[in-house]
Amino acid sequence: MKMARIFKGDKTIWVVFFLLSIVSLLAVYSSIGLYAYTAFASKSPTSLFLRHLLIVVVTYVVVALMSHVNYRYFSRFAVLGYWAAIVLLVIMLALNQGRWVRIPVIGQFQPSEIAKVVLIIFVARLLALKKEHVGELGTFLMLLIYIAAIAILVLPENFSTAALIFLSAYLVMYFGGVNKKYWWRLFLVGMVAVVAFLAISYYKYEKSMLSTGSETEMVIERQETWGHRVYSWINPQPNELTQENMSRMAIARGGIARFGVGTTVHARLMTQAHNDFIYAIIIEESGMVGGLFVFALYSVFFFRCIRVARRCKGPFGALTVAGLGTMIYLQALVNMSVAVGVLPVTGQTLPFISYGGTAYLFLGCALGVIQSVAADVYAHEKTGDEPLPDVGPEMIEATEPANEKK
Repeated sequence: MKMARIFKGDKTIWVVFFLLSIVSLLAVYSSIGLYAYTAFASKSPTSLFLRHLLIVVVTYVVVALMSHVNYRYFSRFAVLGYWAAIVLLVIMLALNQGRWVRIPVIGQFQPSEIAKVVLIIFVARLLALKKEHVGELGTFLMLLIYIAAIAILVLPENFSTAALIFLSAYLVMYFGGVNKKYWWRLFLVGMVAVVAFLAISYYKYEKSMLSTGSETEMVIERQETWGHRVYSWINPQPNELTQENMSRMAIARGGIARFGVGTTVHARLMTQAHNDFIYAIIIEESGMVGGLFVFALYSVFFFRCIRVARRCKGPFGALTVAGLGTMIYLQALVNMSVAVGVLPVTGQTLPFISYGGTAYLFLGCALGVIQSVAADVYAHEKTGDEPLPDVGPEMIEATEPANEKK
């Protein structure tokens, strides 16, 4: 009973999170070696593993604390969070600081990690407030402007994150009941635009290759980076020791099933084995059975989020859970697809498994919001009380959170 009071929300989601964190600790322990010696010459793999363990523990605390908060308050926080993310992204572009911000004591973090969480909550809030006019063109355009503002600011430094942010928030619009005619038309236009952008990047990179005669003589700009990734994906060089090739060799070594935690060979040669390609290391050490187990965990997580969203009576809570759950699931699918060669390299980490940092904590915040909504839903189902309005000026400020009632 005491554990149930601490870890509120959906129990299945808690179990999934626990299992993902166990997989994370095992996989990071196996794969962190080369990164420690190349990026931190003064640090040992053990010290970095202990740092990761600390981040995981802190994330548990964050999720548990947030599950006790009345989720209606996150609606107000999303407004501040959205504009704070805008300011941070603008400053980053103006100062040409790349993707990372370094803060004393806290360390490095990417403003885009904050943006992709608060944007979904912010869009869910707007859809709930505009529920009487959700099918109108004006509402559609207003939401699109807010989403595009974040995506455009992220795009110059991180195309894949910008695409993930836009698609996740755009799907929230779909869930929220916007006019499907407008939604599908823009979706198709966006798909064509993305394909065109990648094609142009590919041919620009290929042209640079032909003009210089050597890839190593190039200075790759950000657009050409994507051209390089698409080029490498379409024209693989099996004799080169690239991250992609070593990832596929790791998967091939894993076979159908094996039990060899800590016996990875390919992680010793991969600088991103602990991060972007950690799924390949999981398969190398546990076989396709282990890979399918991880995929199943993310699928269970996603469908439990949808279940919570369907049972939530308030539009803000339902859309928030559906949106955050979809965002995490999409990111996991992208990472796993890259590892097995279905997609070109994107740089997206595997949620709750890749080496921890502030990105791990921000995903924990998203999970905490999900569990806050779930706790409220189950509390009202247990008591039979009528749920409070969850957004807007009519929201009742209860002195006792709904999920504390017996």
